[in-house]
Amino acid sequence: MRDFLESAVIGFNSFVIIYFLALNSLYLVIVLIAARAQRRAQRMSSETALEDLFANPLTPGVSVLVPAYNEEPSIVSSVHSILDLRYPQLEVVIVDDGSTDGTFDVLQQEFELQASTRVAAGVVETVGTVNSVHISRDGQIVVIRKENARRRGDALNVALEYSRYPLVCMIDADSVLEKDALMHVVRPFVDDPERVAASGGAIRPINGCPTERGMILEKRLPKAWAPRIQVVEYLRSFLLGRVGWSAFNGLMIISGAFGLFRRDLVQQIGGMTADSLAEDADLVNGLHYRLRKEKQDYRIVFVPHPVCWTEVPENLKILSRQRRRWSHGLLEVLWRFRAMIANPRYGRMGMLVLPYYLVFELLTPIVEILGLICLPMGLAFGILNWQAAVLYALVAIGYGILLSVVAIAVDDVSYKTYRRWKDLGILLVAAFLENFGFRQLHAFWRLRGLWSGIRGSNAAWGEMPRVGFKDTSGAATN
Repeated sequence: MRDFLESAVIGFNSFVIIYFLALNSLYLVIVLIAARAQRRAQRMSSETALEDLFANPLTPGVSVLVPAYNEEPSIVSSVHSILDLRYPQLEVVIVDDGSTDGTFDVLQQEFELQASTRVAAGVVETVGTVNSVHISRDGQIVVIRKENARRRGDALNVALEYSRYPLVCMIDADSVLEKDALMHVVRPFVDDPERVAASGGAIRPINGCPTERGMILEKRLPKAWAPRIQVVEYLRSFLLGRVGWSAFNGLMIISGAFGLFRRDLVQQIGGMTADSLAEDADLVNGLHYRLRKEKQDYRIVFVPHPVCWTEVPENLKILSRQRRRWSHGLLEVLWRFRAMIANPRYGRMGMLVLPYYLVFELLTPIVEILGLICLPMGLAFGILNWQAAVLYALVAIGYGILLSVVAIAVDDVSYKTYRRWKDLGILLVAAFLENFGFRQLHAFWRLRGLWSGIRGSNAAWGEMPRVGFKDTSGAATN
């Protein structure tokens, strides 16, 4: 029995080391591809090109879709940030998804909304009953009040039904966009109108940044360590990771916090899957599935330059709920599109991207948690030596820290988002701290989300309490 136990512990420990070596090496390749693509994107970007885009009468109109549930602290600031965007033709379609706070009241007071008889297009199926429609005097803001269906996807489908422009931009109600962000993500549609189906932009945490009327006054790091660690996560995964996948048309996710899509294609696939916990990934994979199946030549791109700032959880309880939902949602998406996995008909998506997400995203918390149990047990019983522990630490933890440091360095060289040396030092410390405590908690949260998905639990979008942005013109952002 002891011989079997020794063989099992040694074998599994070797597997864990090889697993994390493969995972981190693959991710390093993705980050290096992203760094090269990012430099190329910077060379191609110019103020003249944006001015031409702004003046071009053929630049397509954009409907910005904003689902809002109990967003009273930040909704007005978010809408102002959209209205202040430098873009020639846009409308803001807000869905008040059964809010129980003053979300609609602050919108009505700020933008002088009036009741409207505008009707839905009737193309995409929706769930929650629409109670009323309200439009601002200039027609640029549309607010739809509906019953809450506890699904963000349904709110987006309702917004899609009431939108009117050929491109739809989906953002979170707690998001703030930089002034030229929309023009940057629209540019691929203008440069390649026949092939581009969707584009996404970079996301950054807004916690700690002072704002005024929905505009970032100064880019600062959060004061608490939990959101600081999330800044590092967003740099590594939401920026460089997605730039790397986009380089060979393998983008699986465009964040729901900031994504732009062709309205007709979204309608053709039936809009968002209302009962999905990962409707952003579900939508992107739905486009891949349909367009690959129809053998169309298309692109889904990620533009690293435009920045969308969004509030991230500062409370570990709320953060755990978010990460459990993400893990559960990833399982839903991979199961829904399982026909694509390892299927050469779907090209790189089927043969590389989805298998990667299955093996190295969905299953990672299982490997990590078992590794954390197996390693100390092996040391305690004398089955493993300290050299094995050091090797594990170097491959699983040291390599992970290296990836974060590379991501921080690439961002600093390319954009210098945080200009103070102190901020750079804080990010490096956060990259280190992430691997001692936070990472293990994160693995546990993801494992719980995976387990709830396997059990078929009827999970739903939970409410994330908002503290609001640090607005210099008053408390919160109201």
